[in-house]
Amino acid sequence: MDFSIKAFDTKNTITSAKTGCVAVAVFENKKLSQAAQSLDGSGEITAALKSGDITGKPGSTLLLRGVTGVAAERVLLVGLGNVEGVTEKSFTGAVQAAVKVFSTLGAADAIIALPMTEVKERDVNWAIRTVVQIARDAAYRSDAQKSKKDPAPAGVRKLALAVPNNAATKLALAQAIAIANGMQLTKDLGNLSPNVCTPTYLAETAKKLGKDYKFNVEVLERKQLEALKMGSFLSVTNGSEQPPKFIVIKHMGGKPKDAPVVLVGKGITFDTGGISIKPGPGMDEMKYDMCGAGSVLGTFRAIGELGLKLNVIGIVAACENMPSGRATKPGDIVTSMNGLTIEILNTDAEGRLILCDALTYAERFNPAAVIDIATLTGACVVALGHHHSGLFTRDDDQHNALAEELANAGKAVSDTTWRLPIGEQYNEQLKSNFADLANIGTPGGASCTAAAFLENFTRKYTWAHVDIAGTAWKSGGAKGATGRPVPLLTNFLIGRT
Repeated sequence: MDFSIKAFDTKNTITSAKTGCVAVAVFENKKLSQAAQSLDGSGEITAALKSGDITGKPGSTLLLRGVTGVAAERVLLVGLGNVEGVTEKSFTGAVQAAVKVFSTLGAADAIIALPMTEVKERDVNWAIRTVVQIARDAAYRSDAQKSKKDPAPAGVRKLALAVPNNAATKLALAQAIAIANGMQLTKDLGNLSPNVCTPTYLAETAKKLGKDYKFNVEVLERKQLEALKMGSFLSVTNGSEQPPKFIVIKHMGGKPKDAPVVLVGKGITFDTGGISIKPGPGMDEMKYDMCGAGSVLGTFRAIGELGLKLNVIGIVAACENMPSGRATKPGDIVTSMNGLTIEILNTDAEGRLILCDALTYAERFNPAAVIDIATLTGACVVALGHHHSGLFTRDDDQHNALAEELANAGKAVSDTTWRLPIGEQYNEQLKSNFADLANIGTPGGASCTAAAFLENFTRKYTWAHVDIAGTAWKSGGAKGATGRPVPLLTNFLIGRT
């Protein structure tokens, strides 16, 4: 879908706009938004509202054709609830309802003229991003691997947003489109079957991004990883025929001496659990265990499009976790890149085993901050459901500031986090009689002990861990990758420019 800004004034009025459809808001107490009032010269909109054909409740709609004195072929009335205050929820519901109707129309273009400057505690930039994201989500198709594609829906393909046309709104629209493009790449990677989206496929995707946006891309192979003594990462790959890939992608848009932000993504392209094998039902969804890696690549797609003046480095540790005669066994002890030994009590706690070596590797960049992103623990889903990503940092002034920065960046784009604790009490749960650490803790607080495990490998820089196990994927009828947390990460990086 193509997006543009359409500003209206006394000379260029919404009444004279020639378009297939214009969407305007009405309210529950039979009030009209300013745009609706402008189109109501003949009183037809007021009459429709008074008749009860539309209630004004959030998300209710009524389509009118041939409204007298209006150049648009159709006027779509969309309910926004209480006129005293448009909430984030009611605005989002209204946009979703409008986009749904747009998809059914025999019109190629439309204008969405909902009150984007009147949402409580939100600005017009948030409204622009919301419209773009909802429209792109609705248009997204997951049928790339079908021999016969689903019928392409008709309807609107060009959507104009009725907001002031200035530098700020143009930038907000460009950022919204870039984030949506990044989310689409992340969704595509997460939805591909695991026999296609292998570690090698992720490496090729990174190389293509490098070619498209002039990123520097390096892919380390097994021999190089052995030379680096990444024994923890390599232990996860032992049972697989697919070669591991350690991908480093660099966007050096800032000053040469500026410390980079490093994003580290978990890239388990399929997770059987290894010898600690998972139950069969739902195992097909374990192709999404690379969504941390996918979100790093999607974020690079967004920042490459925006040309951010910031140094950003992405690290993706990619492999499969498979059972075989060569697979790592419960009870094995491996040595990580930083020299700590790890007793592997459960081979299904593999994400932390690949991330710990990636986090050690990040030290060489003298980073301003390191953020790892991973579908790490089912316990995070139990704690937070599918609403918030889990956010973990150390509890000190520097890390509290990073946590607040990330939380605010996510809130601004409706890609929210919730901070959970780590600390020595969780490290106590990771003690082993035979190694420096165990890869799982004693019962209780499993998402916190997983984060505490990672913290042991991050003490030379400022670090945060984002657990996206509950937010990166949807099951059931809406099964598929969500594209989160690309909005959070991209907005965080934008805020650092």
